[in-house]
Amino acid sequence: GGARILKLGHGLPTDHPVHEAMVMMAERVGELSDGRLQIQLYPAGMIGSEAECLKQVQNGQLDLSKTSTAVLESSVPEITAIGLPYVFRDSDHFWKVLNGPVGRELAEHLPGMRGLVYYDAGKRSFYTTKKPVRKAEDLKGMKIRTQQSRSAMDMVSAFGGAPTPIPWGELYTALSQGTVDGAENNLPSFETGRHMEVCKYFTFSEHVMVPDLLVISADTWDSLSEQQRKWLETAAAESGVFQRRLWEEAEKRARARSEEQGVEFIPVDKAAFAAKMEPVYASYTGKTADMIRRIREVK
Repeated sequence: GGARILKLGHGLPTDHPVHEAMVMMAERVGELSDGRLQIQLYPAGMIGSEAECLKQVQNGQLDLSKTSTAVLESSVPEITAIGLPYVFRDSDHFWKVLNGPVGRELAEHLPGMRGLVYYDAGKRSFYTTKKPVRKAEDLKGMKIRTQQSRSAMDMVSAFGGAPTPIPWGELYTALSQGTVDGAENNLPSFETGRHMEVCKYFTFSEHVMVPDLLVISADTWDSLSEQQRKWLETAAAESGVFQRRLWEEAEKRARARSEEQGVEFIPVDKAAFAAKMEPVYASYTGKTADMIRRIREVK
């Protein structure tokens, strides 16, 4: 018969490292399969927002999309462990866990879909407007914008700060008007959100690493032959390696641009920050607690 065509929709802009990696993956699938398997990309919300695309993948209406693993926490309790502060010792530990048995197991037990490859979505760090954060104690009494996430809010509270959930689109204004004293995110978001215009202190707390995940609909996966699955998995894995390089470049660019705007970058003793997290860990039980233990045991 003719070529099998898979549709990949997502909400990211076309200059995003994850989109660029997906373009590379589509090319590789075409090459590996001699055009018998093809991926068509619909980026930048053409098919819908990230949440809408994800729902369509779970319902079998869309073949492929991407999600932050943070979005899956409510439906997959053990995935919450990945998003906890300082659960990973460093980048090496992070990739060893994700690209090893633990990461594979998580990817294979998702509702209505399956994860193909983890993409780097950076390390989240604190940045502030008026007062630099040089040690964990400096966060006391500070209003810090967080995502609408239990673990993010618990973390800021454990540091003695006041967690303040605000939508991303309203954050620039909140920072410039002093509604919050700071926020936390990765370097490229700090720069693309123009937060470096109002926050002159960026603290390398690197407290959370939450990956993006390329997902395929369970219906689609079940309908593919062994050979088609091989092509897809090979191309996805290659795109993951490529994407990590692109992300590193994006981080370097963001840092250089922020430094031009007079931002001070502050290295910190991460162990001292991590030590304040034990009450956050103690509050988890069951599957999440088991997963925390398994992640920490990966050497």
